[in-house]
Amino acid sequence: MAAATATTAPLKGLVFNIQKFSINDGPGIRTVVFFKGCPLRCKWCSNPESQSGIQESMYDEQTAKETIVGDYMTVDEIMKVVLQDRDFYEESGGGVTFSGGEVLFQAPFAIELAKAIKAEGIHLACETTGYTTPKLFKQFMTYMDFMYYDCKQWDRNQHRVGTGADNTVILKNLEAAVQAHKTMMVRIPVIPGFNYTLDDADHFGDLFVKLGVPEVELLPFHQFGLKKYQDLGREYELKDVKQLQADDLVDYKKMIEKHGVKVRINGW
Repeated sequence: MAAATATTAPLKGLVFNIQKFSINDGPGIRTVVFFKGCPLRCKWCSNPESQSGIQESMYDEQTAKETIVGDYMTVDEIMKVVLQDRDFYEESGGGVTFSGGEVLFQAPFAIELAKAIKAEGIHLACETTGYTTPKLFKQFMTYMDFMYYDCKQWDRNQHRVGTGADNTVILKNLEAAVQAHKTMMVRIPVIPGFNYTLDDADHFGDLFVKLGVPEVELLPFHQFGLKKYQDLGREYELKDVKQLQADDLVDYKKMIEKHGVKVRINGW
């Protein structure tokens, strides 16, 4: 009698959305894969449904409709969706972007999916906080053609106040990406009461010079995620904080630029 052959179930990742025809998440027309789960708890998070690493329900009182957030998918299942738009990627110089949540919260699955995408010759980008072990980060970033990298705070303790964790490994991984000459854009979500002072901007400038970051993008605080907190039955701590406009960041921009760092403001 032949010995039974053991089979291994395919690896699955938890994804809460796959958005096609995106033009705001990297060059060209892109498909964005949103990974569910994040190790941080940013008080201003505009995708609170992305934070938990398990499926959860959202209830819309206006429509009286309940939805389950998150689907467990294999690499092959996601690739079927991704490959549907290959022609658009090729014509526009686009590709696929990993977002979240935090893609590195599911690093093993993200790396396997990245391998499959790169095997098809598709441009691959990500939006990340860089919050993972240096070993996993270095392995992951080798597959990235472009990275959006969030740098939320220069101060370790203040970072913990706003996100629930300090930024030691985030800055270490950012430095590793710079030293590896990765093509990327470092972004600062500018949040009143957290990092929105000229002193913060001055310290950011010092930090970027030290790390060798030549250019950053400022993301003005907004309230786009407010309804999602209501649908999740959660309290949004920043619901009474006024949104920032591009004009509100002019002096902030100039302070960072004094250090020789190029600065752009999102939406300006």
